[in-house]
Amino acid sequence: MKLLLDTHIWLWSLLSPERLIRKVSQALEDPANELWVSPFSTWEALVLAEKGRIDLKPDPVRWIDRVFKTVPFLEAPFNHRVAMQSRLLDFPHQDPVDRFLGATALVYGLVLVTADQHLLKMKNISLLPNK
Repeated sequence: MKLLLDTHIWLWSLLSPERLIRKVSQALEDPANELWVSPFSTWEALVLAEKGRIDLKPDPVRWIDRVFKTVPFLEAPFNHRVAMQSRLLDFPHQDPVDRFLGATALVYGLVLVTADQHLLKMKNISLLPNK
């Protein structure tokens, strides 16, 4: 299975794995599954660190660099297809990162792993809820 981790799931898997339900933990630990992360989640993690909502040591950029060097996450590229699909989604919520994550899952055929109530309302996207 190809799993796109939303920002919270990605961060929780690394910083607070106890926040993941058993089904999600098992899916993330299964070596047969591919774990994908969007560049928008990287951006969102940096914003959260800047606001003091998460602590990434020694600093956010080095922490993220280290994560991508040590954990086999695949990058879900942002491209024109994802940008266009983000505006075609049947999704009333206008948060651009949520729209880009949903569109990324759809364009690349990924299962979106999320606990976000807004994302869980997306139609036509395969979801693995953390709830």
